[in-house]
Amino acid sequence: MSRYFIHLAYNGANYCGWQTQPELPTVQLTFEEALSTLLREKIAVVGCGRTDTGVHASDFYAHFDSESEIDGEQLTFKLNSYLPADLAVFEIFKVKENAHARFDATARTYQYHVSDRRLPFRQGLYSRIYFSPDIEAMNEAAKVLMEYEDFTSFAKLHTQVKTNICHLSMARWDSVGEELVFTIRSNRFLRNMVRSVTGTLLDVGRGKLSIDALRRIIEQKDRCAAGVSMPPQGLFLTKVDYNFDDIKAV
Repeated sequence: MSRYFIHLAYNGANYCGWQTQPELPTVQLTFEEALSTLLREKIAVVGCGRTDTGVHASDFYAHFDSESEIDGEQLTFKLNSYLPADLAVFEIFKVKENAHARFDATARTYQYHVSDRRLPFRQGLYSRIYFSPDIEAMNEAAKVLMEYEDFTSFAKLHTQVKTNICHLSMARWDSVGEELVFTIRSNRFLRNMVRSVTGTLLDVGRGKLSIDALRRIIEQKDRCAAGVSMPPQGLFLTKVDYNFDDIKAV
């Protein structure tokens, strides 16, 4: 039995998230069915994380075990011919038998896209807002996030996690064409955290929330204190970091 990493991307619009759910279309299930068919054995796929319904990933990793000795380039070609057009495989490579797509990831980067304009060619890939936010104020607020580690106020309630501590290494807003893009990087994220952080920072950008009020929200450690969670279609997982020298098979 050998273990392989698969580097992939997906448009999440037609899927109920990454993780398999009974009788619902998910990215994980689609890959498991495709790999099981092509390799002619039952394949289970483990992802680097769990994106929600409608969320996209331009950089995503998963691992699977196979009894076959796989030619990664050949299987990549076959999968891209077999899978729906909203899924793509970049590379498949052999890793050490204990390598893990989720637990070996050292950091993850997400981006959230918003615009106050109607963008027909970006439909489903950004969230429309109906005000012009102050990007400087939002970047001041993003700097405040970097001062904290406990993000309970931005976590989905009643999830089974041992800790709400996250170590952020980046949080900033940029103007990109007709959109504003929020980029946030951390060693880990809580369920729904990026979308609720984005909504709260946008409240700062529209003048509804002060920097001091943001501090109070974080320090209250209460999800009800934070802003609304933004819709899923504007969210992308854009980078997953690994120490590949430690996990690739020799």
